[in-house]
Amino acid sequence: MSAPNSSERKACWDSRDLLWKCLDDNGDKAESCLKFQGEFESNCPAQWVKYFTKRRDYLKYKVKMETEGFTPAEGPKQPS
Repeated sequence: MSAPNSSERKACWDSRDLLWKCLDDNGDKAESCLKFQGEFESNCPAQWVKYFTKRRDYLKYKVKMETEGFTPAEGPKQPS
């Protein structure tokens, strides 16, 4: 597979941005954004789709940690 050219990259990024906006506007309900998901997957190489999907999850997790903080889970009590 050859690397995408400039116009192909722009089409990929634009479709990714439209998908992410749709997901944000619809509370991450993927069924509401199937049209955008299809365009995203057809405009981007499969490896990019995988990367951008993981990237979105990471960015959402990062914001959550920055706003809500980290609360460790209650684990087994260690003997003193």
